[in-house]
Amino acid sequence: MTRLSVNINKIATLRNARGGNVPDLIQVAIDAQKFGAQGITIHPRPDERHIRYQDAVDLKPIVYTEFNIEGNPQSKFLSLIEKLRPDQVTLVPDADDAITSNAGWDTVRHQDKLREIIAACKNIGVRTSIFVAPELKMIEGAAACGTDRIELYTEAYAHQYPLNPEKAVAPYAAAAVLAHELGLGINAGHDLSLENIEYFAKNVPNLAEVSIGHALICEALYQGLETVIQSYLKKLAH
Repeated sequence: MTRLSVNINKIATLRNARGGNVPDLIQVAIDAQKFGAQGITIHPRPDERHIRYQDAVDLKPIVYTEFNIEGNPQSKFLSLIEKLRPDQVTLVPDADDAITSNAGWDTVRHQDKLREIIAACKNIGVRTSIFVAPELKMIEGAAACGTDRIELYTEAYAHQYPLNPEKAVAPYAAAAVLAHELGLGINAGHDLSLENIEYFAKNVPNLAEVSIGHALICEALYQGLETVIQSYLKKLAH
């Protein structure tokens, strides 16, 4: 079964819009795990416009499933990883002003940098994952960096899925096959939703984990968080 990690960034966005502590990010993380989430994902950015660095510290004691922290490996971010030692760090090459992640790593161009960062994370016992597009050259580059896993950047799949699901998923399936052959674990995330997740999970082999935030929180506005998490788990149980 593919595991579900719930990205709670959007809960922090809603809280920050009004100030105070409503909704309570910590309580949402506790509840998401109680409802069946197998991990909690956060993605702090330098401007802390949603998840704050203090949130990461506060979440550490209450995440008993898997704590996955995503971000651009700048010095402040890496210091946070060294301090908290989450279960997994996902390295994402997003710009400081990016609204959301919009590109995977060029694992060939940045191979030396990534290799050094990954080695440092693994030395403190943190599993590493690299955010990459489903390009075979980038998968090979990720393996050469020494990462434990990759996270396939699924925006293109989500956009193409309504038009041609088979064509949309094909490059991801090929990337997953190669990644598995190279000894990499396979995660995925970005724009996955209740509409497209089941087809993706059934057609991408050896998919270990998906990280879902924006769509899941939007769906929960109508259906409730517990119902939505349970719906994802059913679709991932193939």
